[in-house]
Formats: sequence, structure tokens, C-alpha cells
Amino acid sequence: MFNRSWNCGIKQISYALMSGLTRAMSKFRLAVVQLQVSGVKADNLSRARRLVKEAAGRGSQVVLLPECFNSPYGTSFFSSYAERIPGESTQVLSEAAKENKVYLVGGSIPEEDGGKLYNSCTVFSPDGEMILKHRKIHLFDIDVPGKIRFQESETLSPGNSLSMFETPFCKVGVGICYDIRFAELAQLYSREGCQLLVYPGAFNMTTGPAHWELLQRGRAVDNQLYVATASPARDETASYVAWGHSTVVNPWGEVISKAGAEEGVIYADIDLQYLADIRQQIPITAQRRSDLYTVSSVQERSS
Repeated sequence: MFNRSWNCGIKQISYALMSGLTRAMSKFRLAVVQLQVSGVKADNLSRARRLVKEAAGRGSQVVLLPECFNSPYGTSFFSSYAERIPGESTQVLSEAAKENKVYLVGGSIPEEDGGKLYNSCTVFSPDGEMILKHRKIHLFDIDVPGKIRFQESETLSPGNSLSMFETPFCKVGVGICYDIRFAELAQLYSREGCQLLVYPGAFNMTTGPAHWELLQRGRAVDNQLYVATASPARDETASYVAWGHSTVVNPWGEVISKAGAEEGVIYADIDLQYLADIRQQIPITAQRRSDLYTVSSVQERSS
């Protein structure tokens, strides 16, 4: 009798501990760093490191940096700021992740490899290990008459793989800036089990006010997941002026955290139980007509 009661007690305690752990793991804090980027690489790296530490000090477990966080954004800058990976900037990212025990999505940097340049995002685990490298898939080539013309393909080459990484909380899909305009990429990430999509990005003063938030909310609602974007802070004196307004959107399409134009860190508590509830209430995944249409990947995954 004593043994049976003791066993029942142990089971109840174990169940309670597991339930508590499950609830704890269903929520985590995400920090998005909106960095003021200058022409001095060492200053950019130092500021990024300081803000990662600040974010970790406020309980963040995943930290996201902006596109081209170590250099000004522009085709005239990519070659002079480009690095091999691993290199100076990724070493700083590795150390920052390890020092602060966070998953660090290192925005992006210009990468040189084999005589080609890429716009590349590296991700580091809390032990400082690089666990992912995503090269921007869709290059930013646009021409809006009288407003903006930009051709990344004049200097950059595109990446060729989907990029996802695992955390104890959820699976995360990675894109860079212009990648967010392609709904198929987000759909594929969602199908692969991602519950958070992160896009370091630098929309400008034309596309930013028109499409920045709209695209994030669209990707979030379409796929019933969280979407986070990290922009550089706005610098009106730069040759390319970033819109700023780094944002986090929930699976209902609501903006739950948003920066202004200036440097700073925003925070969002990612609630995976809330995500599961949304998907149960509006079960679009089960309702898709795969007999009529499909979106499929034809290239390798980076994970």
C-alpha cells in the first residue's frame, strides 16, 4: 500500500513538473535590435554587442539583428565591407551569443566567398556555435520611377537554399529583407514546422511606409505564425535611408511590438500555445486543397 501510494505521488509530481516545463517552453522572449549603423565597422560591432547584452539582461532568449548591421547598405559598400565567414563580424556574434547565452540571429553582413559576394545571415546558439548560414535568396532589384532604383544583382549573387534552425522553443525560418515579398518561401517554412519567421531587412522611405508592415502581417496571417523583422535605425544622412520600424506580428496578424525610427531594442513574448489555439480555431492547414494546388521546394534546405 505504501509503495503504491508512493508511486502515485511520484507520478503526480513528475506530471506536474513536466506540465510546468511544457508551459514554460511554450513561451519565450524575443528581442529585436534596431541598430544605428555607421561607416565604421568596429563601432557597429561594438554597438551590436552592447545591445545584445542589454536584450539578454531583460530576459530575451532569442535576439535578432538587422540587415547589413556591420556596414552601410548599398552596392558601393558591399565589396569593401565584405568578409569571409567565419571572420571578424561572425567572431563577435559568436562571442556575444556565448557570453549572453542566447540564440543570436546575426542580421546580415556582406560575405565574400569564391570571388562572389552574398548578403548572408548567420545564426549562433547559446554556446557560440554557428548553426546556420542563410544567403539572401531574392535579390533586391527594383525601379520605381521618380522614387528609387536599386539593383543588388550588380554586385551580389543569390543564395540557393531554404534556411531553418531549431531551438528548445520552436523551429525558426530565416529570410532577408526582399525574401519577405515571396509568400511561397513563408509557406514552405510553415509546412516544415516553423512557428517563427525572422527577416532582417532594410526597407526604404518608399517601400517602407507602403509595404513593410503589410507584408509582415500578410505572412503571419497566411501561415498562422509569428513574424519578426529587424531594420537598421533611420539615418537621414545616409545614401540609402532605412525606414526603421522593426516589428513583431502575432499569428492573428496583430502588431505586438514595434520600434520607431531611432536606435533601440523592442521585445515580444512569443506564445506558442496561442499559436496552437489560432490554428485550431481556423484550421487552414487541414483545409488546404492539395488535390488542386501545391507549393513545393526544388532546392536543398539549410538547417
